Amino acid sequence: MTHMFLLCCLVFILPTESCRTLCQGARKGREEVSAGTHGVCDGVCVDNSNCTQPCPPDTPGNVGFVCRHKKWYKIIDTCRTLTAFNIFEEDSPIFGASPSIKINEFVKSEAIADILLQRCPKDLSCVIKNIQRSPRIPGNIAVIVQLLRNISAAEKLTNVDETKMQSYSIMANHILDSKSISNWTFIPEKNSSCVLLHSVNTFAKRLLINKHPIDIPDAFIHTVGTIISGDNNGRNLTFSMRVNDTGNNVTGRVLISRDEVQKVHSPSQFISIAFPTLGAILEASLSEKDTVNGLVLSVILPKELQRISLVFEKIRSSKGRGTQCVGWHSLESRWDQHACQKIRENSQQAVCKCRPSTLFTSFSILMSPHILESPILIYITYIGLGISICSLILCLSIEALVWSRVTKTEISYLRHLCIANVAVTLLMADVWFIVASFLGGPTAHHGGCVAATFFVHFFYLSVFFWMLAKALLILYGILIVFHTLPKSVLVASLFSVGYGCPLVIAVITVAATEPGKGYLRPEACWLNWDRTKALLAFVVPALVIVVVNLITVTLVIVKTQRPAIGSSMFQEVRAIVRISKNIAILTPLLGLTWGFGIATVVDDTSLVFHILFSLLNAFQGFFILVFGIILDPKIREALKDRVTSAKWISRISEQNLSSDYSCHPTKGPS
Repeated sequence: MTHMFLLCCLVFILPTESCRTLCQGARKGREEVSAGTHGVCDGVCVDNSNCTQPCPPDTPGNVGFVCRHKKWYKIIDTCRTLTAFNIFEEDSPIFGASPSIKINEFVKSEAIADILLQRCPKDLSCVIKNIQRSPRIPGNIAVIVQLLRNISAAEKLTNVDETKMQSYSIMANHILDSKSISNWTFIPEKNSSCVLLHSVNTFAKRLLINKHPIDIPDAFIHTVGTIISGDNNGRNLTFSMRVNDTGNNVTGRVLISRDEVQKVHSPSQFISIAFPTLGAILEASLSEKDTVNGLVLSVILPKELQRISLVFEKIRSSKGRGTQCVGWHSLESRWDQHACQKIRENSQQAVCKCRPSTLFTSFSILMSPHILESPILIYITYIGLGISICSLILCLSIEALVWSRVTKTEISYLRHLCIANVAVTLLMADVWFIVASFLGGPTAHHGGCVAATFFVHFFYLSVFFWMLAKALLILYGILIVFHTLPKSVLVASLFSVGYGCPLVIAVITVAATEPGKGYLRPEACWLNWDRTKALLAFVVPALVIVVVNLITVTLVIVKTQRPAIGSSMFQEVRAIVRISKNIAILTPLLGLTWGFGIATVVDDTSLVFHILFSLLNAFQGFFILVFGIILDPKIREALKDRVTSAKWISRISEQNLSSDYSCHPTKGPS
């Protein structure tokens, strides 16, 4: 990756000097402390207090500051050098045409745009030189944005050709320069970047394209247009643009399939505009959390076309990190995932299928923010899962060895049935977790990822529901009298709780969210949180079960302290106490594990939460082996008897073989 915009560079290590340059500018803009911190404003700097200072002499506007941590920080800057007097070139007088214009009314007035259209209607060039000479300070940026807005909305604007588009592009290019990004944060009208995007798109819609394609390649805004009709086999526009002043390029492509082109019955315009820095400007001015990781591509298409494919080269390579394809919602001023669908992706580029409309004209890709890259997490996860899987296999092997010896009573049989199924479901969950980790990431196969997520969701839920089944077994034994229901009914009930309930939840979740592509997280094979909150279909049942199990353990403690329990139920009570101890240890561990899991969603940048969650989650199988099997005295006794019996049988066999050998000596040769 060659470059990173704004906030992303505050979080990740930057690979190139060009990236560092732009990010340092953004950081300076966000946290700029005015020169002479203690002398910026009169009086004492009290946290959250504000003050205003005038701009330098002969410069309209003012500068606003806020006090934070005993220092004054600039938050608003309306100083401007562009005014009604100097925006036009010297040979383009304006006052004879409109003597009523005042300097302090310039930014909000439509008169300047009208005069511009009167004085240089053919090419809009009579303000270009002075705009290009003006410093890119916040006040000037606001002036140019308002001018561009008024031009694009002017009723007198007709016959927009390539020459006018070139002039318009030059004006926009001046304030889209990467050097200006930090200054957008100080413009009082925080939606100025949205206004600029809308204005450029509106102006481009008026562009009349002749038979020959147009190509206007400014450094920070690149316009390409052509004519398409049903006779074409398909069209694509390719952009290769610098993302900053160091010469590093990033590419974008707009593709229209043959099937889509054939929907166009008469020759129509196809225009696309690429912006390499606008994503960072939107992020800076609107304080967006989403990090744009490619060009922003605007498309103006015939109304017959409903779908296009966009190929975005990534500004920052995303090994191990997913990408979201998005469209800019023009009314709500935000990136929206519903406008696009990701088709495929690798570490260098992403392919999106998007639906242009009146609401969605501009598109880009966002870097997914939720994966915390750390070698420590990878080692913990895979080493821990290896230990967990081996522990669960050992757990099931021990259960198989001692099954006949520890399941002599009905309560013991049901208890070990629960333990075995907890081990089986967790083993399957761990296996599918590994499968999901290979299917996820930048090259994710959507269908495979959905299947893996479904099974991970189902089997992890089954672990909790089998723990709930153990708790219900305790309640049945304590509050009712055992043997009132047939054993087959109890077994069927346990399986219904352990597998039936999680299956219903998992199926409803995927059925409700997958049709709208809201089942998966964009960057991994796991339940979505940002859009649909599908993760709650796991978190809520799991935490409810933790609470129920802890209440159950409390009831057991109260009930077993009473002397009313008869001696005939002594064995059952002892078994219930053993189950309760098992639940009292494992339930908090499982609950604590997924409690840290929720913390990683709430604060996805905390390495501590991720490490604790990975440790507890990866070693759950080991916990079940230790607290469910090894520390159980009945199992240890049965295992010891089994080993002793095996040794005794082996010794008897050896004695028999020895006896047979002594009774029938081998005869020598005759």
